[in-house]
Amino acid sequence: MGKEGLEGFCMALADSVPGVSGGTVAFIMGFYDRFIGSIHNIVFGKAEKKKESVRYLLKLGVGWVIGMALAALVLSSLFESHIYVVSSLFIGFIAGAIPLIIKEEKENFCQIGKGVLFLILGVFVVVGITWINGRIGNASVHLSNFSIGLGLKLFVIGMCAISAMFLPGISGSTLLLVFGVYMPIINAVKGLLHLDISYIPSLVMFGGGILVGALTVVRIIRLCLEKFRVQTVYLILGMMIGSFYAIIMGPTTLERALPAMNMNSFHVISCILGFGLVLAMQMMKERSETSNLEKGRMI
Repeated sequence: MGKEGLEGFCMALADSVPGVSGGTVAFIMGFYDRFIGSIHNIVFGKAEKKKESVRYLLKLGVGWVIGMALAALVLSSLFESHIYVVSSLFIGFIAGAIPLIIKEEKENFCQIGKGVLFLILGVFVVVGITWINGRIGNASVHLSNFSIGLGLKLFVIGMCAISAMFLPGISGSTLLLVFGVYMPIINAVKGLLHLDISYIPSLVMFGGGILVGALTVVRIIRLCLEKFRVQTVYLILGMMIGSFYAIIMGPTTLERALPAMNMNSFHVISCILGFGLVLAMQMMKERSETSNLEKGRMI
């Protein structure tokens, strides 16, 4: 699969679960800037940069598609039958990612005065969306029954989800969860893999939103990270903190709604495993950086 394929595979596994961002994985494993830069170059770069970026993203994309297909086949049943175990795993992953991101952006996080309002805003956005979705209700969404209204909704959600995926903070799957379409999307992908073509219109609209979001939002994200990095990283941190609430409330968004997670349904071992996965990724990144440094010295 190659290094880029493995990176894409890890991103897909992260993107497929609520609370974990593919951007977070890219950030932890050390290829986030290249990932964002490659997407930016495809749209706005010169011809040579475009070719280089296309080659890189194709390799990354192969791994991502494989990872997402495997995740869809497994998660559709695992998420419903062991929701509290999986949610505890997500909480551990985020809990492990937060200190690593603070460490990586230590200089920016020291500027508390510039960022504290954006921290609060990030928490408010995620908690607010989750709360509103809970108040609206958990009406079951069947993506095999396509309509124009459903298509437009999926298009907008796709734009929001891919925007979240690019940020090393809240995940696109968390937004799918709070909008109440996480399991319907997973089931639609699983159905398509089993050659059920009734899901195609809904997935095409969702995919169209992802494409438009990728082409437009990435430039805004890159500009914010370059010009307003302090405010942006604080916003990201706030969204990550807020995603704890989204995950805790996640069971209430299932087609057969379950109670929100509490101390009795929380699984400590799963949480520790999620925390350990982040540390393992960080170790892989540090080993890669050490290896590259040693190669540079030999040259």
